[in-house]
Amino acid sequence: MKKKKRKVSDIQSVIMLVLSLMTVTTSIFIGLLLYNRYETAMRHNDVSNTQNMMESMVSSTEQYLKSMRQLANTINYNIIQVYDVSDPEFNQQLSLIYEADKDKIQSIALYDMEGELIAAEPVTLQKEGIKVTGQPWFVNAAEKVANMHFSTPHIQNLFQDDAKRYYRVISLSQAVDFISGDRPENGVLLVDMKYSFIEKLFSRINYKSREHYYYICDGEGKLIYHPYLNEISNGIFYENTDIPCSSEDGVYRNQLSPDGGKHTVIVSTISYTGWKLVGVVLEDVRTDSVKHFRMYMVIIVIMLIMMLLVVNRIVSRKISSPIIKLDASVTAYEAGEKPDIYIGGSYEIRHLGNSVQKSYEEIEHLMTEIVAQQNKRRRSELAALQSQINPHFLYNTLESITWMIEGGKNKDAVYMISELAKIFRISLSNGKTIISIEDELKHCKNYMNIQKYRYKERFVTEYDVSEEIYQFCTVKLIIQPILENAIYYGVGNMDADDNPRILVKGRRTDNDIYLAVSDNGMGMRQEDVKNILSDNKKVPKHGSGVGLINVHTRIQLMFGAKYGLIVESEPDEGTTVTIHLPAIPYTEENCELLENGVKKPGNEGDDEKT
Repeated sequence: MKKKKRKVSDIQSVIMLVLSLMTVTTSIFIGLLLYNRYETAMRHNDVSNTQNMMESMVSSTEQYLKSMRQLANTINYNIIQVYDVSDPEFNQQLSLIYEADKDKIQSIALYDMEGELIAAEPVTLQKEGIKVTGQPWFVNAAEKVANMHFSTPHIQNLFQDDAKRYYRVISLSQAVDFISGDRPENGVLLVDMKYSFIEKLFSRINYKSREHYYYICDGEGKLIYHPYLNEISNGIFYENTDIPCSSEDGVYRNQLSPDGGKHTVIVSTISYTGWKLVGVVLEDVRTDSVKHFRMYMVIIVIMLIMMLLVVNRIVSRKISSPIIKLDASVTAYEAGEKPDIYIGGSYEIRHLGNSVQKSYEEIEHLMTEIVAQQNKRRRSELAALQSQINPHFLYNTLESITWMIEGGKNKDAVYMISELAKIFRISLSNGKTIISIEDELKHCKNYMNIQKYRYKERFVTEYDVSEEIYQFCTVKLIIQPILENAIYYGVGNMDADDNPRILVKGRRTDNDIYLAVSDNGMGMRQEDVKNILSDNKKVPKHGSGVGLINVHTRIQLMFGAKYGLIVESEPDEGTTVTIHLPAIPYTEENCELLENGVKKPGNEGDDEKT
């Protein structure tokens, strides 16, 4: 399975990505931090403002209650204990006090311990069937003589009212001693305070906002005042008074409300009464300022991110531009161009550019030396291989000529010497290694003419070579060793009745040329076929001595590893040796390039240098 190649990002994209992530993350973090700090500060400010407001309201309420206590004391000490209840001055003084504070009080009444009305202001009749001694304000005053008692808000139902109006009041009661005739009596003073006064006092701070509200309860949790008293009475709203009535003064955060929300409860005790003024700050309701600030923070963070992204792009381009230019020049150099290596930017990039430039200069110098050395070695190897072929063939041919002269076949010997001269004329080729295929074929024919005399024309040699390939390049002396092997290994020892035959064929296919030498001799085993071009030690040597390995090696040295010999053979069927060459036209320029080490001139896509 092929491993998927990972895409590599350029340095500008990496820098831009990193800076952008840092910018976005930092901006969002700072925005959230500022928003959280502001929201916390606003909530703390809400709580602080609520506490300040409660202090002011506690002070106002205490001042009001204090004035009611002073009013009760004035009635007790300046009227009840001074005047006889039967004295007209008693009622006159009581009426004056009522008129002075009637905006705060609903009525003033004096009862004896039997619950009988002694005096009242404004003057009115008590309702029939009212049992005063059983009402809480009377019971509390009778039981705790030394204290003043404030009741919870209730509807006044003591006196007759022709308009059928009912008033909500808070009763202040106190045990007193009054004079009736010549004897002192015990009784209860009742001052009914108008509930509307307290309602107006607190409605001023409760109507403005739903984020917080204030209410009053007594020590048992009974509500004295609540802005949603009607909703509570109808079961629409519920207020948990357990915490305020059982807690000391202070701030209690994260209190659960019946609807599952959270709120902060602030408790403050009102003097004289034991009442609790409670401020409730709702946590799930945001103030307008917090909402606006959140919107402003979102806009500011977005603008900051956009501005910083532009700055990041400029910075990343400035940092990466010299590196990209350096990389482009290096890439162009690797592609075969010869550009000047970019040297610019910061000190480090300049130093890197100078180092790369020096490295490439040293590489070019070394490559030139290596090419020169390899060309020398290549020519030496070709010369050594060529020297292996010529002396051996010369030895065999001269040996045949010697046999002819000894046998008195002088004309045949002269013919062979003439053919040998032609062979050597082509072999020398003015010291060149590259010749045309036409000259190589002439060399082969001269060689086979000599061999026919030696073997008394016991085999036939046929040529089927397209004239199209005559003027293409080849390494000299590559067909002759194959022909020699075909004779020694194939047809040389065959009887004439077996029709021994050697066929030389040649053709061009696209950019390749194939020359094939086939015989119908005894063939080879597959083991020998596999080893014949790779392991010279495993192949018995006859004829040329160095055989096919020599030819195969010289072709690859000249044209490259993809070219050379292809051997196909079957025992008792024969052998075919195919020469694979590149189709390089035989010109002076191409010959010179090949002699100098360019393996395939004219085909830049496959150029290789040794």
